Amino acid sequence: MQGNKEKNLIVELTFDFALKIIKYAELLEKDRKFVLATQILKAGSSVGANVREAQNAESVADFVHKMKIAAKEADEVEYWLLLCDKTDGYPDCKQLLADCSSIIRILSKIIASSKSKIH
Repeated sequence: MQGNKEKNLIVELTFDFALKIIKYAELLEKDRKFVLATQILKAGSSVGANVREAQNAESVADFVHKMKIAAKEADEVEYWLLLCDKTDGYPDCKQLLADCSSIIRILSKIIASSKSKIH
């Protein structure tokens, strides 16, 4: 759909978010918190992968579908981060939570404006 190489805010934000998620997961692994590290790494890196995949969607409906998957993954990683934030002994993740919240808001707007093009 948007297979060009122009600067794309959501692609860049989710890529940068994935890089931060990798570092946070590594911190968790050092603290032997393997289960949450794995969950956070999988969901957090999946957001950007799905956004990236959406850039080559075959239709607007396909684009919306892929962006909805990215939004679901963002919601999931937000859940895992909230657990870390509320549990004693876990590394600080407040900035990751703020980044995730911003990504969720942007994805919601992209999905809403793209849906209006379908109808």
